[in-house]
Amino acid sequence: MPAKLIDGKQIAADKRQQIKVKVQELAEKGLVPGLAVILVGENPASQSYVKGKIRDCKEVGIHSELIRLPETVTEEELLAEVVRLNRAPSIHGILVQLPLPKQISEDKVIETIAPEKDVDGFHPVNLGKMMIGQDCFEPCTPAGIIEMLHACKIRIAGKHVIIVGRSHIVGKPASQLFLNHDATVTICHSRTTPLAEYTKQADILVVAVGHAGLIGAEDIKPGAIVVDVGMNRNADGKLVGDVEFPEVSQKASFITPVPGGVGPMTRVMLLENTVKAALASDGRLQSESR
Repeated sequence: MPAKLIDGKQIAADKRQQIKVKVQELAEKGLVPGLAVILVGENPASQSYVKGKIRDCKEVGIHSELIRLPETVTEEELLAEVVRLNRAPSIHGILVQLPLPKQISEDKVIETIAPEKDVDGFHPVNLGKMMIGQDCFEPCTPAGIIEMLHACKIRIAGKHVIIVGRSHIVGKPASQLFLNHDATVTICHSRTTPLAEYTKQADILVVAVGHAGLIGAEDIKPGAIVVDVGMNRNADGKLVGDVEFPEVSQKASFITPVPGGVGPMTRVMLLENTVKAALASDGRLQSESR
């Protein structure tokens, strides 16, 4: 029997509607959540991502500001812009679109963002809080994965989760979030051999490498839940994931498509984090929500 499709696009649309209602409620109480996005240079992929994020903000009623900076911007100039936004009362979330030019330290930029405005969830303070199970801004892609599994009523507790990929953006934080939800987690990477011996053990398999066709049907066990985070272009220019979708979908029980799976969830979790940041900035409204 073919796998059930985990429709991230629809799940994200439903969640955006919920966020829109929440934003309207906050606006009626005098609080409009605000997100600032800094875009450096003319990278086409980055411009496309940012355009989608700004469009999402408009749809749900979040105030957004796009700050465009040239490819030649200095690190000092970019950091000064971040500091300015840290102090701006109308801005509750700050996102600096990655990657950045080689003259700028991504780590330094991320660490300059105030932790309470770090809606990407990359600041060491938020990552540390996530590690010990405290409330924090969770990185958007891993949080989106957890959210979509919950939406499909897929139980995480007690499951063996195999994550292929150890990036700071997806693999490592995803492993911690799954641990926080009582899963048993194994992380695989480029030095893991043979990879299939591990992936075949997964109840839930998350693949986030950026290698088209890395996982085939022979690499999973029957009935596995497969989450494909990969974004690649094949020889025909078509967007594909890290998983061979046609064959794997005949063996898995649930599977995410590419596109239309994890991507929309990443964007909607950014909106949720922005609303959370706005609420946290207002002690009066925060106490009302308890």
